[in-house]
Amino acid sequence: MDPKILYYDVMRTMASLEGWAGVKSDDRALVLLMAIAGQESAWAARKQVGGPARSYWQFEKGGGVAGVLSHAASKARIAAVCAQIDIPCDTATVYEAMAWNDTLAACMARLLLLTDPRPLPALGDQEAAWRYYLDNWRPGMPHPQTWPARYAKAMEVVGVDPKVPMKGAA
Repeated sequence: MDPKILYYDVMRTMASLEGWAGVKSDDRALVLLMAIAGQESAWAARKQVGGPARSYWQFEKGGGVAGVLSHAASKARIAAVCAQIDIPCDTATVYEAMAWNDTLAACMARLLLLTDPRPLPALGDQEAAWRYYLDNWRPGMPHPQTWPARYAKAMEVVGVDPKVPMKGAA
């Protein structure tokens, strides 16, 4: 998928998420969501090739899905989202639905970020964003060499001024 198209979907979803569950999203959240989708799936795979993960954010049933559905910071919020979009709020259903429902997938990704008590990384702080991604997604095979390009593309798509110095950039 063209990251710009996904970004427009994510923006609309984040506006809905604020109304449904009171979760606000600023450019820090949008850049991080877009960079993680790029890192996890290259904005191209709703189902992991050769693996179990679902959505552009590549959630696994026993990992991110179970985590968002059970974490104190997110479980009531994801229940509200599921009620709004008429999807049963159980692990198996949410896991499968994330492969084809980008609204649900984006909400799950934003809510996973919400489970981290730390503030979102500052815009342009590529290194802090990388650490935040590692801590929350816990990728089995991280690819640090692709992160700078994914993060830069996310900044571009969100419309963050690329002239702002990016902390952590080489």
